[in-house]
Amino acid sequence: MREKIFAGNWKMNKTLAETEAFLQEFVNYPGIGRGHQVLFFPPFTALVLMKELIGSVPIQWGSQNMHSKDSGAFTGEISPLMLAELGCSHVLIGHSERREIFGESDAMVAEKIAAAHKHGFKPMVCVGETLEERKGGQADVKVLRQVDSALADLTAEQAARQSFAYEPIWAIGTGLNASSGDAQTMCALIRKRVTEKVSEDVSAAMPILYGGSVKPGNIAEYLQQPDIDGALVGGASLKPDSFLEIIKNALGDLFGQVAN
Repeated sequence: MREKIFAGNWKMNKTLAETEAFLQEFVNYPGIGRGHQVLFFPPFTALVLMKELIGSVPIQWGSQNMHSKDSGAFTGEISPLMLAELGCSHVLIGHSERREIFGESDAMVAEKIAAAHKHGFKPMVCVGETLEERKGGQADVKVLRQVDSALADLTAEQAARQSFAYEPIWAIGTGLNASSGDAQTMCALIRKRVTEKVSEDVSAAMPILYGGSVKPGNIAEYLQQPDIDGALVGGASLKPDSFLEIIKNALGDLFGQVAN
């Protein structure tokens, strides 16, 4: 059985003081990160605090973005070498806000994925469609194109270190969310494509998450689906109590058993 993953994407939120307050409260919950994986993607400024404050608690952290080059004249960017110094294990790549607002193409995303593997990070690659594309019957085409590009030129070993997060663009920060059935259909589609492009073994082990207005009240339904292995959470990950409730509701009795 694949390990359940709960990832919090803080986006452009949290000062250093707010990050410290969050971590000091969150890491004290018994059972966190035991029997499941907890992962945070804070803003760049907070990465150093993750390294300092998490300590021995089994929580991982990563960057929300990364340039594909190690160094150079790229004002405002951050390099893989810098992230490695800050203890990042993961990099979030291809989030819809990076693609839609900042114009990142599939080719740019693929370059970042290659750089992430080169430096030993685990890429979490976001894919998803707009509402217009879904209504127009193009959701599968869009997502499969993104998946194909994300897997191109990777070895099986590299692909095995990668995960996908299906985030329908129309459900991010809108209060709308895909039904559990729709999310399962898309995650199963992604897993089938990984089988076709890489191997059945890699596909069977690969974590595929759902993201899009995930809340404590709807997480259990998503995690009951066979091809959804966790959640990439935005707004509901900004407060320790709501993120913890998501994890508890997803794991049910298992969380209590682990915590005790």
